[in-house]
Amino acid sequence: MAKVWFLTGASSGLGEALAQAIIDKGDMVAATFRSEEQAIAFNNQHPERGIGLVLDVTATDKIKAVVARAYTHFGSIDVLVNNAGYGTVGAIEEFSLEEIRQQMETNFFGTVAVTKEVLPIMREKRSGHIVQLSSVSGIRALGGFGIYNASKFALEGFSEALAQEVAPFNIRVTIVEPGPFRTQFAGTSIKMPQKRLEDYQHTPVGTMYKYIQEANGKQEGDPVKGARAIVDFVYSDNESLRLPLGQLALAGIKAKLQSVQKDLEANEAVAASVIFSETGAHKS
Repeated sequence: MAKVWFLTGASSGLGEALAQAIIDKGDMVAATFRSEEQAIAFNNQHPERGIGLVLDVTATDKIKAVVARAYTHFGSIDVLVNNAGYGTVGAIEEFSLEEIRQQMETNFFGTVAVTKEVLPIMREKRSGHIVQLSSVSGIRALGGFGIYNASKFALEGFSEALAQEVAPFNIRVTIVEPGPFRTQFAGTSIKMPQKRLEDYQHTPVGTMYKYIQEANGKQEGDPVKGARAIVDFVYSDNESLRLPLGQLALAGIKAKLQSVQKDLEANEAVAASVIFSETGAHKS
């Protein structure tokens, strides 16, 4: 049976590829765009199986009406894909609080707001699937990606708890963790701090600036293949919470797990040393 998808951030990259993969699967998709021109073009291209809607996920007062329009148009929302977002690169000290808040508003609070609007629809029909586009950067932090890491770490914690809360309603949650994909993430869509500090140029931050400049157009991930993998996963019986995409994603996540395991082993005795002993416990 065909599914109805609600997809944010369909303008380019993995989101654009996802919209096409959903259509190719024979499903219906309500895809959101930042501009009216893009939404109209999508409507003209996919008059039967698609509807293009204009949405900036940071404009939370607009989300309810956009979700309602999609629901009215198709009569259901079976899969929500929170894909809208952008990357930042730079030292934490270099970013203004306003720049940091904007990153969190888009990557985290926008996702929370859209999820909260779609959840009642899924909960009422006791079925649904929420797909959160996170990143390997939601698991492993690197110098120069600190603010982006913060937004994706927040998304991961939110989504992990959400999965437990909505499982009784037969709603699945999947956290997709892509590595670098050949999109405009490292190109026109990435943002840097307005103020740069020379001191950081010969630190891991400077290395990250250089990597971003050199990596664009050479990333290992194919967005078309990534989109197909996500659609296939939604249709599969795989109930994994996390879906890594790409060899670099796998390597990064494994490196993080090894680092955590090393810390646990090194501090196991310290962790155990702080608990109450039976005889020394405070009495109430």
